Amino acid sequence: MRFHDRVSVTIEDHVAHVLLDRADKMNALDDAMFEGLVAAGHHLHEQRGVRAAVISGAGRAFCAGIDLSSLGNRSRWEGENTLVIRTHGNCNRPQQAAMVWRKLPMPVIAAVHGVAFGGGLQVASGPDIRIVHPDTRMAVMESKWGLVPDMAGFALWRGNVRDDVLRELIYTHREFRGEEALSLGFATHVDADPLGRAMALAHEIAGKSPTAVRSSKSLCNRVPELSTDQVLMAESLAQQELMYSRNQTEAVASGMEKRAPEFVDP
Repeated sequence: MRFHDRVSVTIEDHVAHVLLDRADKMNALDDAMFEGLVAAGHHLHEQRGVRAAVISGAGRAFCAGIDLSSLGNRSRWEGENTLVIRTHGNCNRPQQAAMVWRKLPMPVIAAVHGVAFGGGLQVASGPDIRIVHPDTRMAVMESKWGLVPDMAGFALWRGNVRDDVLRELIYTHREFRGEEALSLGFATHVDADPLGRAMALAHEIAGKSPTAVRSSKSLCNRVPELSTDQVLMAESLAQQELMYSRNQTEAVASGMEKRAPEFVDP
């Protein structure tokens, strides 16, 4: 299925593959790409059988960032299009293009190659996990154009990237690559075949209890905003709901019987 002629989604064996498909422009972010990313994310939210997703870019790059030609139209950022209007819950449209992957109930893995600059780096930061090619060029690019990162980057990098390191990278738009991205907190793993490793990990996750995995993602998303007391209660409430549920008992039974589990999707 294609969305706004920019993004395709295929689903097989409970795993979705989201492909940024504007290879001739290194998957740069224009209006149609923003719309395609948001629409693809919302489509996956309604897919009951999807247990994990992978997002990658076609051609030579994951995403080169904002299509600079789109910055020339001043009117697109004014009036009803002003960025301060919340069009998607707590986000505007560009923020939702990155944040939608964190909002999805199932885990999402980014397979990043080529370049991930500016908004492209923020889209890659929305997923739960990032597998990055060692030669991938990455940068928090916005200050080069007299802007600030505004596609949910500050929210998504919080907790992953040390504050002083993030400040340096924002102020200077210094470029870094795979191994340094790993040490800085922008990458989870570095691999010469990021898409292959991401798909393998997605299928591994898809083989686990989907209710437990979704509950774990929900907890991971909520923990930064909760007090210790609230975290402890949230754990208990989630566990109480899972205990002796259909998928939980199947996880135990299949493990004891050394067979593949047969889970039902929530």
